[in-house]
Amino acid sequence: MLKLIWVLLSGFLIFIIFLRAPQNNGGLAGFASKSNALGSPSSAEKTLNNLTAIGIFLYFIIAIKLNFK
Repeated sequence: MLKLIWVLLSGFLIFIIFLRAPQNNGGLAGFASKSNALGSPSSAEKTLNNLTAIGIFLYFIIAIKLNFK
């Protein structure tokens, strides 16, 4: 079960990192202005930064637990 969560978290982190990668002319700013799904670009960037940090922390915790098994 822990391994499944770890794999899903890996996929989520890859998706989040690719979502926030383009910083100029499009990317997150273009998506946020076209659809109001993420709110303003600055709040969306802050939310994605927080989700990325939490995801990376959880990834490392699960990786350490799986390593000691």
